[in-house]
Amino acid sequence: MADDLRVGILGYGIGGRVFHAPLVAATPGLTPAVIATSSNAAQARVDHPGAEIVPDADALFERAGDLDLVVVSTPNRTHVPLALRAIEAGLPVVVDKPFAPTAAEAEQVVAAAKAAGVGLTVFQNRRLDSDFLTVRKVLDSGQLGDVFRFESRYDRWVPKPKDNWREFGDPAEAGGLLYDLGAHIVDQALQLFGPVTTVYAEADRRRAGVQVDDDVFVALHHANGVRSHLWATALAGTQNPRFRVLGDRATFTKYGLDVQEPQIKAGLRPGDEGWGVEPAADAGKIGVGSDVKTVPTETGRYEQFYAQVRDALRGEGEFPVDPASSVEALRVIEAAHRSGVEGTVVELTTP
Repeated sequence: MADDLRVGILGYGIGGRVFHAPLVAATPGLTPAVIATSSNAAQARVDHPGAEIVPDADALFERAGDLDLVVVSTPNRTHVPLALRAIEAGLPVVVDKPFAPTAAEAEQVVAAAKAAGVGLTVFQNRRLDSDFLTVRKVLDSGQLGDVFRFESRYDRWVPKPKDNWREFGDPAEAGGLLYDLGAHIVDQALQLFGPVTTVYAEADRRRAGVQVDDDVFVALHHANGVRSHLWATALAGTQNPRFRVLGDRATFTKYGLDVQEPQIKAGLRPGDEGWGVEPAADAGKIGVGSDVKTVPTETGRYEQFYAQVRDALRGEGEFPVDPASSVEALRVIEAAHRSGVEGTVVELTTP
């Protein structure tokens, strides 16, 4: 513990409580040293008795000299000012997704970090989902031939809007599914197939009283010719394929969601038996017609994110997510919002 890198965590809602603090605590060489939370202090003390619990960001930054890293896991509207504050304090920073409400604001943070010479990365944890890692493995195997379409669905059943900032209508909140789940599924498509030339989207409000998009479809045309079709909804009452990838030799289809989030909520941690292992029944299938075979699902590995952060802080590797990739995802999300409002196809140019 004495030699551990000390991490300050801003926020202890679902992001800080379920993702960041547990993963930091499970990473050898890192320790949650200070947690800033105004509403979940009692729970933070129970979960991390060795950490100092402070009421707000001001109190955390008063301890900046004792910290090696700051994690921003607060409402979306605060990501940019808090990240800039960490950078001004000379502290490397992890920013939860979405990186910022706009690509321009995200670029401001990237420029500030570069000028200050401090590390910056974005928590795109779903690059380490078991199902996404399996798609990568299938693509790398060449069994699909030339891929021409990628389909990704992230469905939920939440028929009543929740009273929190993710569902608030002020654009500064960066609420709605395009920013929430879209920050994952757009990022995954870009990781697999690269830059996008055109964006078309349908972004609707389906639930009574909802202020933000809760049912979305996004069509991306990648520069390499692949088309990505992406869905996210709060009103899917039955299970649909999580992924379907079409090639000129075969198709890959995968049901089921990565299990690491519910496992953490249930008390499991990296290294525990069954960590990151999906049910065998959720394994994907690849083939043509009746000639199909099962593709074992890769093991999820969220723990890799903070292990790479630790190594980068020690000067032994790169940070796990280049923030420029999250800026590009925001450009796509902004184009999707515009397309959804205007009902047009939006062209993207290389920045």
